[in-house]
Amino acid sequence: MQQLSPQDAQFLYTETKRNPSIVTLMSIFDPSTVPGGKVVRFKEIVKHVESRLHANPFMTQKLLRVPMEMDYPYWIEDEFFDIEFHIHHSRLPAPGDWRQLCIYTARYHSRPMDMSRPPWEMDVIEGLDHIKGLPKGCYGVATRIHHSALDGAGMSRFMLCMMDKDVNGTPAMPLDTEPVATNKRPSTARMLNRATLNNLRSPIKLVSSLAKAAPAVIGAARSRGGEKRQKTIVPKTRFDVEVAAHKAFDGTEFELDELKVIRSLVPGATINDVVLAVCGSALRRYLEHHNELPDDSLIAWVPINARPGGARDNDAAGNNIAAMTVPIFTNIEDPLVRLRSIHEKTQQRKNSASGGSAKLMTELSKNLPASSQFIAGKLVVKAGLIASACNLFISNVAGSTEPLYMNGAQQVTGFGMAPLTDGLGLFVAVPSYNGKIGFHVTSTREIMPDIRFFVECIEAGVAELKEATGEI
Repeated sequence: MQQLSPQDAQFLYTETKRNPSIVTLMSIFDPSTVPGGKVVRFKEIVKHVESRLHANPFMTQKLLRVPMEMDYPYWIEDEFFDIEFHIHHSRLPAPGDWRQLCIYTARYHSRPMDMSRPPWEMDVIEGLDHIKGLPKGCYGVATRIHHSALDGAGMSRFMLCMMDKDVNGTPAMPLDTEPVATNKRPSTARMLNRATLNNLRSPIKLVSSLAKAAPAVIGAARSRGGEKRQKTIVPKTRFDVEVAAHKAFDGTEFELDELKVIRSLVPGATINDVVLAVCGSALRRYLEHHNELPDDSLIAWVPINARPGGARDNDAAGNNIAAMTVPIFTNIEDPLVRLRSIHEKTQQRKNSASGGSAKLMTELSKNLPASSQFIAGKLVVKAGLIASACNLFISNVAGSTEPLYMNGAQQVTGFGMAPLTDGLGLFVAVPSYNGKIGFHVTSTREIMPDIRFFVECIEAGVAELKEATGEI
């Protein structure tokens, strides 16, 4: 019997009807690469996805929740699984331009998911005929997956499982050929018996985690005993409000090499540092335009892939993430000083004792009983505790460095949307693919009615950093 991990379950326990924990990816394909000029039919896409189900067991499994949330939910086989209920066919309304695609993606992402079935679905979209930069005849494949099944790195692996590395259908990564053990539905009595046992073990595991962590915590406290601690101030912004059910989306894309050149401005800086600096610049410009720029820097919540093997680790199902909160120095005008400050701060966050504290909190949460996690999840959302720690999410996930294919059609680009929560109404996802890197913005029209202007602020942020390199 396979259960959700405590971290996976958090995405169930913290979601609301207005803000479900759903991740959406849109992959755009160019069918002109299909050998022999063959037309890709909808039924062939369904057949292809069906051939890869075995590589992602969650695609045929649904969640079974334990009565009264006494234990974490179980993955069980969906005895009525029918792939045609999970893959649909649509057409973008005229004129089929970028704005229409953004509206479609936002609406698709906003729909609640039927959790009585395996928590995923796809939609094949035609009519992408007037989008700048895309070849004629392109189509999209939108994929929605509940966050309890996969994190950002797991989503990257999932998409890799679905893709090929050439037009001939060679899988982009090795696919498991061994049959996966079937997760049958446990009886209520068995679930409750196991819940009782797990709840008895939880206090022991908590004490064990504390005992292991005690030396490091005490050492960190002593080393910082003489230091003057500076309290992090999280300023109030327009993002710190109740988030509407209907989301908004927009985005832009750059050559990854552009960010690599910018990275060289500060010795040791990473692409993630550049991403944070661009977002800091964009938010400074955007909030200044609205006369809302606070004196203190905005704080970003930055997830970190905690898998030793990275996104391609075979054990990439579920969630295995850590996180850090980092100021993005919206209170600094000079872009180069901002980048340098962000690099210094991210290094401190990664190496300081605060990282150990974060790891301790993650370890403790893994050993909390399900009922406590359930109650805590609801309280965290209601009390706005996440919003008290940061202003927005920024997530940078590395994708394939080579072109990928499905049914012989090359993926030319892609973008995604991430879940929001009350008090945290802005998510900037920054994935890379085949030499490109995108900045994809999820918000709402109430919070960001001029989301296209914010995207222009991101473009201006890259431009001012490029100017500092002498590339412009």
